[in-house]
Amino acid sequence: MEKLNKNDFVTIWLDGQMCGIPVLEVHDVLSRQTITKVPKSPVAVAGVLNLRGQIVTAIDLRKRLKLKDRDEGMEEMNIVVEYQKEPYSLIIDSVGDVLSLSEEAFERNPVTLDPHWQSVSNGIFRLENELLVILDIEKLLTLDESKVAA
Repeated sequence: MEKLNKNDFVTIWLDGQMCGIPVLEVHDVLSRQTITKVPKSPVAVAGVLNLRGQIVTAIDLRKRLKLKDRDEGMEEMNIVVEYQKEPYSLIIDSVGDVLSLSEEAFERNPVTLDPHWQSVSNGIFRLENELLVILDIEKLLTLDESKVAA
């Protein structure tokens, strides 16, 4: 079995953008789940789901990053991560492969990267035909509590 390291990333897709989450931070990959809405929660909080008897907060990354809503009938998936000893489900468009990337290929966020992406990214990898934005789980899950749904 190949050893996993800090430069192994699960690739995910959001509105056509490929992103990476460190593989060691991913606990589960799930298909679409039944989500119960939570009143007065921040806009990005889709609600909660039941994962093997545990209540998990579901964050819609499209809303978190102020991207357009999914088209009607478009599939979604969930990546379960842990933050401050609590599980969170990140609602994404799809999951790709696990990539092992060289540390030398890592770059800081370019100034041209959209500010919403910059606010949740640790940096990027320029791949052959794609830009891989590396997501920072802590930054993603630090929600502005002043922006709650009406």
